[in-house]
Amino acid sequence: MTSSTSFRERIALYACLTSLTSISIDALLPGLRQIGADVGAAPPLSTQHVISLFILGMACGELLLGPLSDALGRKKALVLGLCVYALGTVIAMTAGSLEMVILGRFVQGIGVSGPKIATRAMIRDQFEGDAMARVMSLMFTLFILVPMLAPALAQGIIAVGGWRSVFVVYLGLAGLLGLWLVMRQPETLPPAKRIPFRPRLLVLNGWRILSNRRVTLLIVATGLVFGAQLVYLSTAADLFYDAYGIAETFPFYFAALATGIGLASFLNAKLVQRFGSDTMARCGFAGLAMAGLAMLAVSAFWGGRPPLPVLMVLAFSAFFAIGVLFGNLNAMAMRSLGQVAGLGASLIASGSSLIATLFAITLGAFYDGTTFTLSAGFLVAGISALVLAELAARGDAAPVEALR
Repeated sequence: MTSSTSFRERIALYACLTSLTSISIDALLPGLRQIGADVGAAPPLSTQHVISLFILGMACGELLLGPLSDALGRKKALVLGLCVYALGTVIAMTAGSLEMVILGRFVQGIGVSGPKIATRAMIRDQFEGDAMARVMSLMFTLFILVPMLAPALAQGIIAVGGWRSVFVVYLGLAGLLGLWLVMRQPETLPPAKRIPFRPRLLVLNGWRILSNRRVTLLIVATGLVFGAQLVYLSTAADLFYDAYGIAETFPFYFAALATGIGLASFLNAKLVQRFGSDTMARCGFAGLAMAGLAMLAVSAFWGGRPPLPVLMVLAFSAFFAIGVLFGNLNAMAMRSLGQVAGLGASLIASGSSLIATLFAITLGAFYDGTTFTLSAGFLVAGISALVLAELAARGDAAPVEALR
């Protein structure tokens, strides 16, 4: 990417790189039942862990690749992440047991943290405040096409080549994105602003970041919101089959709900510079909590299986609220980060991913083929995250100064 490259191309590249995370989750959902039937599943492992432990791998990778992006530059860290992702893809693709599939997914998660973290840091290098929230919302609007289209396309791929063929697609995407990155994206972190990769320095700067009350509380809030979505992603295919007998048409229902996130991200990009990210986030928290409460009420009334149109309306409302929150929460947390944007993005993403994984695994253990688990996830996440964000708003928003 040269200096004359358009703003639109930058956003498109960042969206595609970031969407690798979403593709890695959503495209595999139609194949979870086939994976279980092919390689077998025995407690305590289940196909839910193919999703949740991918996120755990992300949490681990983010702790390393964020600081590397501060030390080596954003591009090198991103390319390294793509290489690790490709390794995990090969492991999962050739696996003969569920344990090896999950190991490959864990390694994939470590690798995908490179694109996830480095793109956020690139954005932080170039934009600030509500402008950064707008950029992130535009990026989310573009890559929301992934969950809308990925499951349906993947179902066709799986029908022809089996679940392993999805990993072939993952490998091809990683290669194409790496090529686009190398050829078109300049480094956004000049050498003079890089922070050496020294463990003691990382610990000290990490402590400075986590000592910032605002950042820490927003990490937890982000993790809870992401956790509510992860509960859905981990159980969606089973829920639609168990409660409504939907299997082959599942990707279309999944896509319909994903439009809620896309529409919200698009509207948020238009409104955030007028109302501010704090106000938009409050609306998102309130909407998520109300959608969860309403879903819990109808679940109780209909014995955990409310009419499908009712579920779709309420779930759409919840995902609309999540769409509002995604861009704003990340921008709010990154606001207090200066030259430690890479390490800060790493801690934010890793901490929120870890919280999301624990939240999803805990609630997922209570899944019983009804909508109660999903309803509780939306309600608890909405209320808890709202309280945490309000407490965070009272904290110091001054940029964290880096030690060198």
